[in-house]
Amino acid sequence: MAVYTQLGAEQLAELIGHFGVGELVSAKGIAEGVSNSNWLIETTGTNGTGARFILTMYEYRIELGDLPFFLSLLDHLAAKGCPVPRTIHDLSGALYRMIADPGSPAGPAKAVALIEFLPGVSLGDPSPAQAFAVGRSLAQMHLAAADFPAARANGMGLAEWQRLADACGADGLAAIDPGLAGIVADELAQLASQWPQDLPLGVIHADLFPDNVLMLGEQVTGLIDFYFACTDLIAYDVAVTHAAWCFDGAGNLFNAAVSNALLEGYNSIRPLSPAECAALPVLARGAALRFALSRAFDWINTPVGALVIKKDPMAFVRRLQFYADPANAAIFIAP
Repeated sequence: MAVYTQLGAEQLAELIGHFGVGELVSAKGIAEGVSNSNWLIETTGTNGTGARFILTMYEYRIELGDLPFFLSLLDHLAAKGCPVPRTIHDLSGALYRMIADPGSPAGPAKAVALIEFLPGVSLGDPSPAQAFAVGRSLAQMHLAAADFPAARANGMGLAEWQRLADACGADGLAAIDPGLAGIVADELAQLASQWPQDLPLGVIHADLFPDNVLMLGEQVTGLIDFYFACTDLIAYDVAVTHAAWCFDGAGNLFNAAVSNALLEGYNSIRPLSPAECAALPVLARGAALRFALSRAFDWINTPVGALVIKKDPMAFVRRLQFYADPANAAIFIAP
């Protein structure tokens, strides 16, 4: 989440009026994340008690044609009892609306969607018990999505990693760290030859970082930000979540207790097959490289003045190096 586009009070009020959720009371920009503009919206609600929502304007990395997949998936999972926010349809039943960019009124319109606000806080330092709950919720989501009728290719797979590396260029990567270009080139070549092809497929979140999970104590109250969701290897989603949750922010320290709890929680709902467990070291290297490259691209290309927090690519290079060490492969074997 971030804010790239500024919307005035009158435009926001008019927009919110199309959703039948009461009158706009306040709107606050949200700085976290990198791909979309987001606001925390408060309205009078429909019964006078007030209501809160998340308003998202889709800026880049998201194709307009993918929005029905993302937003319908939220409705599908919420209906199955997953802790996922519903999409608020507008008064005509549409999943999203198109509005003019006030900074470029002659340019193309942008899509915006209103999403249910869920209570809870994102964690900076999860406990093993909280990681166990996240693992369970991830597995619950995978099972609930099994009969979701739509499919979407992973737009952040191996081909995109190569494109991002090329777009950054050796000089751009070297400006971040002198060794980064060599690490990326070596890892891309290895992953292209080692990537598993015969594991179970399903709808995955593909971006389940701590800031995309809301919790109250040890209870997961919200899985949010499904805008990288796609159809891919289910075990890859476990690897992404592992890389996101089991290290300190800088990627220097691995937390074995959190790792064990996350995997135990997942396996308590959807046990990983022996083949999936064996593939996790490679999948985790891929997950770490994927985020190192997208962060590197954003580091180089984030517009000056954007209300967005730039994230260090090297934090995921350190995770990649951890996963690439054969001595660490045993972390994916049940304790």
